Amino acid sequence: MNQALFPDVAVNGESIPSAAIAAEAQHHEAPKDKPGIAWRKAAQALAIRALLLQEARRRGLAPEPAELAPSRFETEDEALIRALLDEAVRPDPVTPEAVRAEWEADPDRYCSAPLWDVSHILCACDPRDEAARLAAEARAKAILARLDASAAGFADAARQSDCGSKASGGHLGQIGPGDTVPEFERALRTLSEGAMTPAPVLSRHGWHIIRLNAIAPGQVLPFETARPRIAEALEKAAWARASRDFVAALGAGATITGASLAPI
Repeated sequence: MNQALFPDVAVNGESIPSAAIAAEAQHHEAPKDKPGIAWRKAAQALAIRALLLQEARRRGLAPEPAELAPSRFETEDEALIRALLDEAVRPDPVTPEAVRAEWEADPDRYCSAPLWDVSHILCACDPRDEAARLAAEARAKAILARLDASAAGFADAARQSDCGSKASGGHLGQIGPGDTVPEFERALRTLSEGAMTPAPVLSRHGWHIIRLNAIAPGQVLPFETARPRIAEALEKAAWARASRDFVAALGAGATITGASLAPI
C-alpha cells in the first residue's frame, strides 16, 4: 500500500486499522481516478468517530442503545456518540425574530408544491432485459414520430399505451412532486405547458412519452404557514454548526496522525 496516499491513522495514540478505513471509504464519493479522496474522507470520518468515543468514555457516559426500527437497535458506539452530543452540543436558540427575518429575506423560497396536469404513453418493458428494452424503445419512437402537439392527437395515440390510463387518453390527472418515479419527474420538470418530451424517457416501468397539459405553479406560503418549516431548518443548521465547533475543539486538543479534520 502507498503509505503517502494511504497513511496509517491514529487518534491520541489509538490506531485505526487500514481495513476499517477501506470499508468506510466505500460510503464516500470521489472521482474514480482519485481513490485517495475517498480514503481521506473515510479517515476523517473515523478519526472524528474515535475522538467522540474517547470523549464519551472520558466523561463516563454509558451507552443506552435506542430502537431505530422494529428489532433494530443502535450499536453501543452509536449510542455513546448520541449521548455525548446530547450532553455537549448546545446550539444557539432560534428566536422568532430570526425565523421571520429568514422568511422576509426571500419569501419565494417557501412555496406550496406545483401541480402538473399530465398525460403519458407507456411502452412497458423490463429495462434490465436488453432485447425487450430496445424493442420497447423502437415502438415508443415510432409512436412519437406520428404525434403532433395537440392534446387530441396525443389522447388518440395513447390507446396504444401499456398503462391503464389509456382508457382516459393517457391522462394521469393532476400530480405533484414525488407522485411519479424520479426519472419521470425529472423529464416532466423540463417541459413547458403543452409540450411533449422530445424523446422517450426510460424508467423502471419502460419508455414514456410525456405531455404536460398544464401547470399550476406553487404559491408563496404565508409566514404563519411557513414558520414551522423555517424554524426546523434553522434549528438543524444551528445544531450542525454547534456540532462542528465541538468536534473542532476536540480536534484542537488531540494528537491526530494520518488524517485531517479540515474540509475535504
